[in-house]
Amino acid sequence: MIPEIYLSSPHLGDLELQYVQEAFAANWVAPVGPHIDAFERELCIETGAAHAAALSSGTSALHLSLVLLGVSPGDEVICQSFTFAASANPIVYQGATPVFIDSEADTWNMCPDALEMALKDRLARGKRPKAVIVVNLYGMPAKLDALLKICHQYEVPLVEDAAESFGSTYNDKPCGSFGKLAVLSFNGNKIITTSGGGALLSEDEALIKRARFLATQARDPAPYYQHSSIGYNYRISNVCAGIGRGQLRILADRVAQRRANYAYYFEHLIKLPGFAFQPEPDPCFSNRWLTCITVDPDLSGGITCEAIRLALAEKRIEARPLWKPMHQQPVFAGLPYYGSGVSNRLFKTGLCLPSGSNLTREQITKVVSCVEETVEVAYLADGKN
Repeated sequence: MIPEIYLSSPHLGDLELQYVQEAFAANWVAPVGPHIDAFERELCIETGAAHAAALSSGTSALHLSLVLLGVSPGDEVICQSFTFAASANPIVYQGATPVFIDSEADTWNMCPDALEMALKDRLARGKRPKAVIVVNLYGMPAKLDALLKICHQYEVPLVEDAAESFGSTYNDKPCGSFGKLAVLSFNGNKIITTSGGGALLSEDEALIKRARFLATQARDPAPYYQHSSIGYNYRISNVCAGIGRGQLRILADRVAQRRANYAYYFEHLIKLPGFAFQPEPDPCFSNRWLTCITVDPDLSGGITCEAIRLALAEKRIEARPLWKPMHQQPVFAGLPYYGSGVSNRLFKTGLCLPSGSNLTREQITKVVSCVEETVEVAYLADGKN
């Protein structure tokens, strides 16, 4: 059954078609062209990063970050457990082993204490991880200062997975500008989209130049096709970059709209027993890509997030559980994990509500009413009216 209200659907403005038409008029529809160069410059302006490579996806950007850092078979890479599989899969592409780190309750992102515990233990075992992948989950920045300090202390580079946090800031510094390398995603469900696309950002110009080289099949500078390195078909197209340029112009509006969604949900649902929202501690500023709740069944009269999800689905409203932690995934069974179970609890009690920047007031009111009715019915059935 196709939803009437989606979790996070694409939201185009007025300028995207103009840029795409320019690409068609100039016949720049291949994966090269002036929109790519301009898009990269504009991404640097938006994030404050010095250099950017526009790529085909956030996953390809993350994969290239590990290639650039020399991750190879037998290595270990530390990764946040509470995230989407795309944060961890590129580690395996390189033949390396993921080491998973639990979240902390303040931001739901990588726990600095658990990270330091893991680094000490891996070093004691004779293993120095080649990188640490930190995710800004659902748009909420991680405790980046603390995590960067630990990575610097143990001499392990940090990769910022900012796929969900474009437009967010930490200490007034834009996400996508932290760590040795940073990754953005412009997938169709993200706060801005290029249909499919991503970017790799860094202060290190040599790394980004190398990324562009590898992303275009690593073709050597010769009049014929010569390759001295293994390359990838990871470059964004000029057409998609044109869409991205139009979307960049309205990023601030999209952040404001998503934060307004969060504020409406919070105002109406925080009063329900057992309900809580993803925190936004200082100095975090979240784009609120997705509005996420947790429901404690011990306080809610037995109502669960799964019951709410099913009730919403019956009314053709799309909602999804929070990410299932990577250390609980069958494909990663038995791999190292450090933590106290925060991500397990969040997965068990959490739900993502419809959060698109194109949600109408009528639609978001329908979502809230359905949640309230589900809770009310459960209380009446339990004799707790």
